[in-house]
Amino acid sequence: MNAPTALHHVTPEIRQRPVPEALLAALKDRFGAQLSTAMAVREQHGRDESAFTSVPPPAAVVFAESTTDVQDAVRLCAQHRVPVIPYGVGSSLEGHLLAVQGGISIDLTRMNRVLSVNAEDLTVTVQPGVTRKQLNEEIKSTGLFFPIDPGADATIGGMSATRASGTNAVRYGTMRENVLALEVVTAQGEVIRTGTRAKKSSAGYDLTRLFVGSEGTLGVITEVTLRIYPLPEAVSAAICTFPTIADAVNTVIQTIQLGVPIARVELIDAGTVAMLNRYAKLSLHEGHMLLMEFHGSPAGVREQAETVQDIASEHHGADFQWADTPEERTRLWTARHNAYFAAVQSRPGCRAISTDTCVPISRLADCLLDSVAEADASGIPYFLVGHVGDGNFHFGYLIDPESAEERAKAEALNHALVSRAIALQGTCTGEHGVGLHKMGFLIDEAGEGAVAMMRTIKQALDPHNIMNPGKVFAA
Repeated sequence: MNAPTALHHVTPEIRQRPVPEALLAALKDRFGAQLSTAMAVREQHGRDESAFTSVPPPAAVVFAESTTDVQDAVRLCAQHRVPVIPYGVGSSLEGHLLAVQGGISIDLTRMNRVLSVNAEDLTVTVQPGVTRKQLNEEIKSTGLFFPIDPGADATIGGMSATRASGTNAVRYGTMRENVLALEVVTAQGEVIRTGTRAKKSSAGYDLTRLFVGSEGTLGVITEVTLRIYPLPEAVSAAICTFPTIADAVNTVIQTIQLGVPIARVELIDAGTVAMLNRYAKLSLHEGHMLLMEFHGSPAGVREQAETVQDIASEHHGADFQWADTPEERTRLWTARHNAYFAAVQSRPGCRAISTDTCVPISRLADCLLDSVAEADASGIPYFLVGHVGDGNFHFGYLIDPESAEERAKAEALNHALVSRAIALQGTCTGEHGVGLHKMGFLIDEAGEGAVAMMRTIKQALDPHNIMNPGKVFAA
């Protein structure tokens, strides 16, 4: 395998490029108060939710308010061959926005307008700084919603760049399936459009899919056209607890293999449920839990729920609790989305080395149970949640960031987990992206030939390597 666990290999390579005073002066002339070189602002834009804490911040932050702003900032940086790092809300878990080669951060959060809603066609076009919650709030009067829910209130631009998915992916797919078209500023500062509002096309290379998941390494996304969906007539959520993780996982596998159109199914292990109870002052039963949601007609939802309840009973599921009102469902899903924060708060001062893998649903039990056994044996505290309906799950190893020993242990666990997933014909990352943390696994998964082709694409589109350099593969 190509991802060694020695500590010096999991510390990012920092190669700061010079940022000429002439560039900073030109940016100041162009952007005025939209440019900040204040240390507090730079530090905010130079850290994320990853365990990497020692990377210097960017040299300056440009607060873009339009595509033209992005275009001008990129052109100025390109003239001086200075890196450009797109920034959304900073919720990355894999170090995507860290300035490992220095450069300028372009904050896109002020580009936060919903540009058009085409309810008849079930599409919407937004600027990249629109967050998923904001989008759903603005379109709810149409009876439509955007289902992709990675947990954090991430920006649509960031979600597109990392090919995010989340809790609803088992029914509605990921950003890959739900982004129809993009506007992108290239490394040369040109504006291109990829795709249309049509549901399908056979016209040329699929550039939209090239940029979705490119993690800011090929261009800066400045506009996104998305699929949206009718709000379901009926929604019901339920929780069910199990004596073992194997029972919970086997319930999910059987549910999916029977073709039950469940909308969401989340696994939360007993330890994480306990963390949630303490963090959110809940009284959930502290067993291994499945949190499920069903969408459709009232009769369809009832049929789905009854089928899953029967399956769960066969696998020792108990303590079914139903949540039919929006308030009850929100309470349950808010608890799920707070799992990361509950875990981090359970060990003050810690950082989470968070990893995610995805495997074919038939191999989910093999991968997950062996990984749980290894984590338990290590003595490292951890949390476990999973969008297990599509074979995707997440471990977060809670370490003292000053302890080289704990970091090495956690990285060894991560290495074993990802290696296992790849051996089972899965992927090193189901939704977090490669960023800094998964670079060593990319060759293992894709092969040297495929990675060489990725490098060729990167070189062709970004010959001076200014677009978020040092991510996905070392360059």
